Amino acid sequence: TVSTNPSAVTLGTTVTYKAAVSGSGGTPTGTVTFTTGSTTLCMAPLASGAGSCTASNAPVGTDTVTGTYSGDTTYATSSGTATVTVAGLATTTTVSVSPTSTTVGTSVTYSATVMGSGGGTPTGTVTFTTGGTTLCTATLTSGTGSCTASNAPVGTDTVKGTYSGDATYATSSATATLTVSQVTSPPTRGCGSSGATSCNSGTGYWEIGSDGGVFSFGSAPFYGSMGGKPLNAPIVGMAATPNGGGYWEVASDGGIFSFGDAQFYGSMGGKPLNKPVVGMVATPNGGGYWEVASDGGIFSFGNAQFYGSMGGKPLNKPVVGMVAVPGGGGYWEVASDGGIFSFGDAQFYGSMGGKPLNAPIVGLVATPDGGGYWEVAADGGIFSFGDTQFYGSMGGKPLNAPIVGMG
Repeated sequence: TVSTNPSAVTLGTTVTYKAAVSGSGGTPTGTVTFTTGSTTLCMAPLASGAGSCTASNAPVGTDTVTGTYSGDTTYATSSGTATVTVAGLATTTTVSVSPTSTTVGTSVTYSATVMGSGGGTPTGTVTFTTGGTTLCTATLTSGTGSCTASNAPVGTDTVKGTYSGDATYATSSATATLTVSQVTSPPTRGCGSSGATSCNSGTGYWEIGSDGGVFSFGSAPFYGSMGGKPLNAPIVGMAATPNGGGYWEVASDGGIFSFGDAQFYGSMGGKPLNKPVVGMVATPNGGGYWEVASDGGIFSFGNAQFYGSMGGKPLNKPVVGMVAVPGGGGYWEVASDGGIFSFGDAQFYGSMGGKPLNAPIVGLVATPDGGGYWEVAADGGIFSFGDTQFYGSMGGKPLNAPIVGMG
């Protein structure tokens, strides 16, 4: 039989390992070697069938200690087991976030420092979470680590950094606070799929032509355009930066053209496409954008995340546009038959897909809270879903030209 004393210790603490060996008709002699895994702990010589030894090298964890009797000229070898639980050395974790206040969709840096007792340097990782959301995981170097993420939810978030522990040091955790607000500037959306389109900057707006010409009205400044410049394919849409300090133009070949404070994060220009691009949408903080093609393909650039698409899937009618949810954690695609396709945290609230339409759907606009959306048809018909209200439409009324979008 084998026993340990104490049965629960901290790494490096001395443990006494005992064994009692009995044999029929006599008293075994020899030794008992104590091991756990591949680690030899100590060896005890038997006296009157019992022996003990001490060691401090048991590894962190719940260790199964095996005491193996060597046998002698009379008695055969045998073994027994006992358990010792070894805790890692204590650690202290500190956590910080930068910035401490931000808007949804903005990248935040999460940092941690882990200090170990005994003067050593902990290794391993620190995972940052808030509620049920995993933000990112940082690998420690010299006891510190950091990582970035842009998926913190709106609200006052308690960010918890949990150290993984290693072969020497125990796990520990700490918290910091991050305040995440909704973007208060006008929502950034793609602006229709063809012809002259527009984007709203609050007290002004831009219109854009298929030749890339931009026309500014109200307080919307002119930052430049592709008007009069060579294009490989016509412009099909535009998106403004959150503060209205710039905009992007997108062409049907996926080319992106940046003006003002709009940054270029890449494009599908010059790359093979199965179908033409029909629009674009910027992320809430303007740090990236999505392009959408008529086959439902989605192309992500900058901090825009890919949540899935209808690309390569059967469609009854072509996709004509997309809209992102306010937090940038998902998006909807809309087809010309009114079909809606939801990805990421975008919810499906219904659609005109499979229902009779007098004219094809040409655009989609979501409510500010992402709780619903409107579809607009080329004859001016408006169809409301989710928390949207119906305020009227041009459906059934005379138009000089087809409707191409709504805002």
